[in-house]
Amino acid sequence: MMGIIKTSMPLRFAKESAAFLFLASSLLFLGCATYQSKIQPVRDSLQSQQFEKSNSILQQLSDPEGNDQLAYLLDYGTSLHISKDFKKSNSIFLKADQLAEQLDYHSISKVTGSLLFNEEQKQYKGDTFEKIFINAYLAMNFLEMGQYDEALVESRRINEKLKKYRADDKKDFELNSFAIYLSALAWESQKQYDDAAIAYTDFYKLEPDSLQIKKDLLRITQKAKRFEEYKKWKEKFPETASSESKIEPQVKAKPPNSEVIVIYQQGWGPQKVFNNFDYRFPELRSIYSNTTKAKATIDNQTFESEIIYDTDQAARKTLEDDRLSLLGRKVVGIVAKKAAADEIRRKDETLGLLAWIFMRFSDRADLRQWSTLPKTIQIIRIPVMAGEHSLLIQGMDSYGNSTSESKEFLNLQVKPGQKIFLNWRSLN
Repeated sequence: MMGIIKTSMPLRFAKESAAFLFLASSLLFLGCATYQSKIQPVRDSLQSQQFEKSNSILQQLSDPEGNDQLAYLLDYGTSLHISKDFKKSNSIFLKADQLAEQLDYHSISKVTGSLLFNEEQKQYKGDTFEKIFINAYLAMNFLEMGQYDEALVESRRINEKLKKYRADDKKDFELNSFAIYLSALAWESQKQYDDAAIAYTDFYKLEPDSLQIKKDLLRITQKAKRFEEYKKWKEKFPETASSESKIEPQVKAKPPNSEVIVIYQQGWGPQKVFNNFDYRFPELRSIYSNTTKAKATIDNQTFESEIIYDTDQAARKTLEDDRLSLLGRKVVGIVAKKAAADEIRRKDETLGLLAWIFMRFSDRADLRQWSTLPKTIQIIRIPVMAGEHSLLIQGMDSYGNSTSESKEFLNLQVKPGQKIFLNWRSLN
């Protein structure tokens, strides 16, 4: 009897120790850094305008191949864009675009891993509106650099993606109306008015409440000599048509107008966090922004920005749309975990129990996202005469008061009939 006790006690102690270590490792796994915790120093650096620091961190994170590489590349490209390194930003976004195409499927091994552990085991593919955003950022960079032909290539790429996603029955909120509007701007800047009219019309279908698009449709259908469409829009938007007609005689009396177009990226999109009630599911937390609008002052005239795209809204609708599918994947995952644990339990009861505990504890929400996107994208269209101009952009809070954020563009050289593009991002 004593002999039995001597041999069984170490065995039981070993199993209890293993149980403790397994549980400890599970808790340690939960405490492991998430994508959001790794990216927070980048957001802090960008807010304090330490661009070299944010770019350095993201370069190191995005270089290695892995499940998170696409997300890091998207944030790296954005950081470079904010710091005005448009050429390097485009090289990163082109790499991200190619990677996103390659990742348009999941390997069986990674799907199995995600079922047994968590969604982070799969490679991050990006949401549909994010994939279209890649080409929008490429186009924005090219437009600011004055490389209009390259911007038109991205406009065509945006159109190709939209055709594909519509064929895949993607929902309207996934189609990224800003990218469509930007392609319209690119077409119009090169006097390809037919293509611009089509793009503006596509934007209107997704964003019919936009005030800016009403003016755009009236203007572009005239330029494209689409007189039937112009008549239709004039009847549909009588107030806009009336206000535009009042300035027509003045415009006709002057040389061809040029235009400064400010693309204003405001604040931060919502951040993915663990759900308060169940850490296996993500939720979105809004990020407060003191600066909510922008006004531009040029030649003693002031113009205010208008929201063209709400990233916050698109992200929330995307997450909500995926909720039922995610719940289904979690249910399938529980079944897979139980089957795997039962298989181990047949050989060793304790190890089977420990495997079940570990797999359950390791199942946490996937917090990966394109985390440096702005909350909204706004537009300021400023008609100017050809010549040299200086432009001041001032941030405004929700009460219309000036904030501490501003940007000055000096000695802007505008040619007759030219549209020049400027980008500005507020981060506080």
